[in-house]
Amino acid sequence: MSTAPRKQRRKPAVPPSAPSRDLDVFPNPAPERDYVIRFDVPEFTCLCPLTGQPDFAHLQIEIVPDGWCVETKSLKQYFWSYRNEGAFHEKVRNTILTDVVRAIDPRSIRIHAAWFVRGGIRTDVTVEHRRADWSPSPPVHLPGGQTDPAK
Repeated sequence: MSTAPRKQRRKPAVPPSAPSRDLDVFPNPAPERDYVIRFDVPEFTCLCPLTGQPDFAHLQIEIVPDGWCVETKSLKQYFWSYRNEGAFHEKVRNTILTDVVRAIDPRSIRIHAAWFVRGGIRTDVTVEHRRADWSPSPPVHLPGGQTDPAK
C-alpha cells in the first residue's frame, strides 16, 4: 500500500468556461459560395417551465453562412446557458434561431429539435429562417449515389 500523500485537484478560482448567451463570430472564410455548416447537439437540456423537471433534446442546426460564422465554443456555452432555464420547447427553438440570426445574419438556418419522450409523447420542433434575397442553388445529382434520379 502506497503511503504517498494524495493530491486532490482544487476547483479553479475562475472556471475555464461558463454558460453564456454571448455568441462569438468570425469572418466566413468562403463567402463567395454556398455551403452548409451542420452542428449536431445530442445533449441539449433545459427545464420544463411548469414542473421544473429537465427536458432533453437532440438538436441539429444547419446554417448557410453569409459574411459571418458562429464560433463553436461560444455556441456550446450558449446551449449550456439553457440548462437551468424553464422554457417551452417551441420558445427555446425560436429564441435560439433569433439569437443566431441576430449574431451572423446567415443566408439560411434551420434548427430541428427532437425532444426525448416525456409522458408518452415525443415532440419534434423545426424552425427556419431564409433571407429574402437568397435562394439555394439547385441540387447536384451525382451518378451512382442514392440521389441518382436514374435509379
